[in-house]
Amino acid sequence: MSHKQLETPPLFAKLGLETPILQAIAAMNFREPTEIQSAMIPHVLAGRDVLGQARTGTGKTAAFGLPLLQRVDPSERMQALVLTPTRELAAQVLGDFRRFAAHLPIHCVPVYGGHGLRQQLHQLGKKPHVATGTPGRVLDLMQRGALDLSHLRFAVLDEVDRMLDIGFRDDIRRILGRINHAHQTVFVSATIDGEIRKLAMQYMNDPVELNVSRDVLTTESVDQHYVSVEPWDKYRLLMRVLDVEKPTLIIVFTNTKHAARKLAKRLHAGGIEAKEIHGDLVQQKRERIMDRFRRHKIPVLVATDLAARGIDVSGITHILNYDLPQDPHVYVHRIGRTARMGAFGKAISFVTREQGKQLTEIEKLINREIVQWTVDGFEPSPPPREHDARAMLPTVIAERPPGAAEPAPPRPKPATLGGKFPVSRRRRRP
Repeated sequence: MSHKQLETPPLFAKLGLETPILQAIAAMNFREPTEIQSAMIPHVLAGRDVLGQARTGTGKTAAFGLPLLQRVDPSERMQALVLTPTRELAAQVLGDFRRFAAHLPIHCVPVYGGHGLRQQLHQLGKKPHVATGTPGRVLDLMQRGALDLSHLRFAVLDEVDRMLDIGFRDDIRRILGRINHAHQTVFVSATIDGEIRKLAMQYMNDPVELNVSRDVLTTESVDQHYVSVEPWDKYRLLMRVLDVEKPTLIIVFTNTKHAARKLAKRLHAGGIEAKEIHGDLVQQKRERIMDRFRRHKIPVLVATDLAARGIDVSGITHILNYDLPQDPHVYVHRIGRTARMGAFGKAISFVTREQGKQLTEIEKLINREIVQWTVDGFEPSPPPREHDARAMLPTVIAERPPGAAEPAPPRPKPATLGGKFPVSRRRRRP
């Protein structure tokens, strides 16, 4: 046995995973399986249909991906299809699958929007084994005859609850309805309700149901704090937090795309390696940014909630709510990006004096008090001039001496367009 094989994680080997997979996950520093991995891997290896429930950040991709890739036959074409609710999650699953299959002759391809259609058609023409994508693009390629499911052996729906929330219900039914031969089906979701069970009953064969979610909204391993701050002091406070905390990887959340663009630009001008990710960025650029963030090349990611859907990056040490979200559930989703796979994380929220009620609603939802934090070395600044109350005082008008003539009214300024160019006058004919 080689030295590399001796380093393979024995606890994963006990689950039934073989050497090529074990070598790949050893290179990814996998040492001990998470609860969902321990529960799901043996069932998927045994060929059972599985309905698995686990929180985001618990290693669900490896739970279904490792055994699935081990069961794929390299001599057969298109055997596995993984559906996700967003492009970002599809790209992330694709990247994980390629790393898992580093020592296997298995070809994995993307089938989601934002990538050139011609390129995807070309990749599908090379008879790949696994495709990961979103329902819309998968249906499109199926209708074009480019995505053939006639040899499909595995169908995986990742984050089923979010796919139904987004409105992919009918697309999912159309895709699963086209697989008219025996195959293995896996559903993975953070929550499982009656609608998901109804879908499972229709498209799964005697599934084993696994629930390791524990019905908790957030983990105890996230250290949560809030800092009272005035709106004009947020940027200064952020710079101080970055200096004090020195995060390895941090996501700074804003509520709007405009705020994300503005903040990332200001951080970059201030010497911080930061990039923004929001819905206006083209898919290729979003993927480049996420790849650099995942490889720790960008320590600060400024994100909106919509763009951050599907971000599952290990090693995120801090989450900072630059803008406190209106919906308390959004807060829970945000801080869930840290403290993954049993690691420790810290969540910091900037709270203005008008947002006390929002903070209370968050505390009610998570059933936990968020502790106030005083940042060392930060001193609040007075309001800028436009916010200065003195600037809002009425102007004192000097009293006119008795007998003095009333001042002439000011001459009216010529009408302008856009406050810059005078309105042109029509020239009289001679």
